[in-house]
Amino acid sequence: MTTPQEKAAAARKAAEEAARIAAEAVAAAEAAEQEAAEQEAADKAAAAQAKDAAAPGAAAKTGADAKAAASKSDSTASGAASPDEVAAQQITAGYAFEGLALELGTVMVDGKVHPDARVRIPMKTMNRHGLIAGATGTGKTKTVQGIAEQLSAAGVPVVVADIKGDLSGLAQPGESNDKLLTRAQETGCPDWQPRGFPVEFVSLGTEGIGVPIRATITSFGPILLSKVLGLNETQESTLGLIFHWSDQNGFALLDLKDLRAVIQFLTSPEGKEELKGIGGVSATTAGVILRALINLEAEGGDTFFGEPEMDPADLMRMAGGLGVITLFELGAQASRPQMFSTFLMWVLADLFQTLPEIGDMDKPKLVFIFDEAHLLFTGASKAFLQQVEQTVKLIRSKGVGVFFCTQLPTDIPNAVLSQLGARVQHALRAFTPEDQAALTKTVRTYPKTTTYDLEKALTSLGIGEAVVTVLSEKGAPTPVAWARMQPPRSLMDTIGDDGIRSRAQQSTLYSKYGQTIDRDSAYEILAEKLAKAAEDAPEPAPSRGRAKAQPVDESMAEKIVNNTAFKNFLRSAATVAGREIGRSIFGTRKR
Repeated sequence: MTTPQEKAAAARKAAEEAARIAAEAVAAAEAAEQEAAEQEAADKAAAAQAKDAAAPGAAAKTGADAKAAASKSDSTASGAASPDEVAAQQITAGYAFEGLALELGTVMVDGKVHPDARVRIPMKTMNRHGLIAGATGTGKTKTVQGIAEQLSAAGVPVVVADIKGDLSGLAQPGESNDKLLTRAQETGCPDWQPRGFPVEFVSLGTEGIGVPIRATITSFGPILLSKVLGLNETQESTLGLIFHWSDQNGFALLDLKDLRAVIQFLTSPEGKEELKGIGGVSATTAGVILRALINLEAEGGDTFFGEPEMDPADLMRMAGGLGVITLFELGAQASRPQMFSTFLMWVLADLFQTLPEIGDMDKPKLVFIFDEAHLLFTGASKAFLQQVEQTVKLIRSKGVGVFFCTQLPTDIPNAVLSQLGARVQHALRAFTPEDQAALTKTVRTYPKTTTYDLEKALTSLGIGEAVVTVLSEKGAPTPVAWARMQPPRSLMDTIGDDGIRSRAQQSTLYSKYGQTIDRDSAYEILAEKLAKAAEDAPEPAPSRGRAKAQPVDESMAEKIVNNTAFKNFLRSAATVAGREIGRSIFGTRKR
């Protein structure tokens, strides 16, 4: 008879044997999975090498990288590679493109950099747009700088909104040091050399230090102007009707005083019937718009509008085989950053209207980079958002790529965010519940990955590191990569206001845009009509007999002189003249 102690010993022995068998089974399964992963990596690398050999026109770096990946995979297949190296090679296999590509950096796994595992964006998909995001101080600006450099080197013009003035160093070669060279080596750029690029410095309006760039009120349009003025949707529609009335009556709206003159006329007693004739527009609403215009003018916003108007072709120039980088400086308009971002949206919309349809190309004709993109969407109306969405969606077929640079992906409306194929996400901060919610939403926008815990990774990225996914040449998302970004070759500092001013005044654009042109438009036409009406007014008939004195009717001239609209015209003229005299006295007139 078996005792309880013997039964317990037998059961324990059986359990131990079962545990041993299970452990062996798990180990065998893991070994099989590892072998399969290694074989898959080797197959992909070999396929990439074969494609490179079959395509002699592919970019030189692509062929070299495919060979390096194949060599690495051979060592992996022989069992010499670590799990981190296997993971890095699996990721980089998704970035082994056939055509010309823009280099971003190299893959990191578990804190280790893999110099042979390159992360890149196909030049062919740069017109599928992108997002560069991250908290302040995480390296977004240097990423923008590096992308602009490589685009220029590939012969692609670039337009960058340099709101903080950090990118002027693009015009000057960088300064080499041991730390920078080490980073270049580990990020797949062993041939790093300092280099400057052709840069045009332009400023919005005449108050900046760059070449002055302007737009006419008519081409800017009521939707964008409403964004600048902070109008609601009702006021925006009213402004649209006023634009329509001006166009129908031949009143050219070139600068702010033209639009102000038209609104002053429509809100005067003489313009009441005209105001009713354009849809029963409320005089109160028109008055609100007028006050907003006056405020904008008082803050210097009038220098944005006028002639000569910017020609989009000047943004798409080449110099010595390099694409020209146009930097829009914020300058004296620091108090109106929304005006700056909205003006850039006008530039993009103008390009959309003027460029022909070309379809997909091996590289884009132009890349547009919006820095501080959240300013573009803050307080935006539905009509404005629809215009931005439509422009971004359709402009890629004209060979233009658009990259938005901001702190959080949630700063970009979903309809626009869904159009952005490339994602370069620098570190996020999650100090508040709102930050945590934004982090969770950001993670959901990335493809699934077993290599990284994305929620942890996005808050652990170092300066100059980013989580990347882009569109492959076939339009499919690439594997998620934690990348250490390559350093720029140009100066990672500003060249100063004097340097910018000097380069701007030496530019060929300065002779074209340096002087303001003020031709006859709505303001002058309306003023001339009022003056002519005063001259043509009939003399009053003399009174007869000694009849009792009657009140004398006002002459036409007196009526005009006493007319509110005419007084406003005179006051406006005095304001403009006074401002110019003041600028001369205090030494602020532009030379």
